[in-house]
Amino acid sequence: MSGFVSRLLIGTATVATLVLSPLTFAADKIQVYAAASLTDVMNTLAADYEKQHEVDIVPVYASSSTVARQVANGAPADIFFSANEKWMDWLAAQGITLTARADLLQNRLALIAPQNTDIASFTPDAEHPLVDELADDSRLAVGDPDHVPAGIYAKQALKSLGEWNTLEPRLARSDNVRAALALVERGETPLGIVYATDAKASDKVKQLGLFPVESHKPITYPVALVNDTPSQAAQAFLTWLKSDEAAKVFRQYGFDTDMTSLDDGDEVSPVNGG
Repeated sequence: MSGFVSRLLIGTATVATLVLSPLTFAADKIQVYAAASLTDVMNTLAADYEKQHEVDIVPVYASSSTVARQVANGAPADIFFSANEKWMDWLAAQGITLTARADLLQNRLALIAPQNTDIASFTPDAEHPLVDELADDSRLAVGDPDHVPAGIYAKQALKSLGEWNTLEPRLARSDNVRAALALVERGETPLGIVYATDAKASDKVKQLGLFPVESHKPITYPVALVNDTPSQAAQAFLTWLKSDEAAKVFRQYGFDTDMTSLDDGDEVSPVNGG
């Protein structure tokens, strides 16, 4: 074969590769801006979905307030998944188009301590002041009550139990609920208030008990598509997140997918262990 013919064949193959590669290997990108408490379950769900579909799911995790502000400031989100209604409503009030909105999950508020704590269990209620479990110089880890949903719920619960004024000066405020969890994991604070799912995700903390559901507003996770013209890939992924298949995974990570199961006034006993 002549050198000219060889170069021609090589050149033709190269052009064909350049033309066909984008069609063969390009995957739709779906950017999900989600609450930090969803980190573990969303990573699992994204991996499961990518195995079945030619998509690239790119999650961004932070407190709901932080990711909501990022979306409002132009971050290229396809889906927003909040840990409370407030920041979903706030985002809509900024003029961001949100469609296919649905309340997908519920959670519980838990009191945690390092795994090696001497406290066996503790039921946060008016008859058992939480402050009595804190040494004089120790603090209580929480998401910042000024903007982090877990901290907002914690403030509501402490107010309901009559302990907010006493404990407010002793809070170790964190940028998100996972940062509050980390403070307890490292033993930097002897107690923390996080979601029950965060406690379940860590083998370094012990869940001492659950706050009464009537002590705070329901912990609801709304999800929605972002922008006027969401991609078909994003629409399909959100539809799948609402499916029974995804619900099984959410429940494995401790989330409640039955949106009628936690009515105000329900009594739930404390849960021990990690």
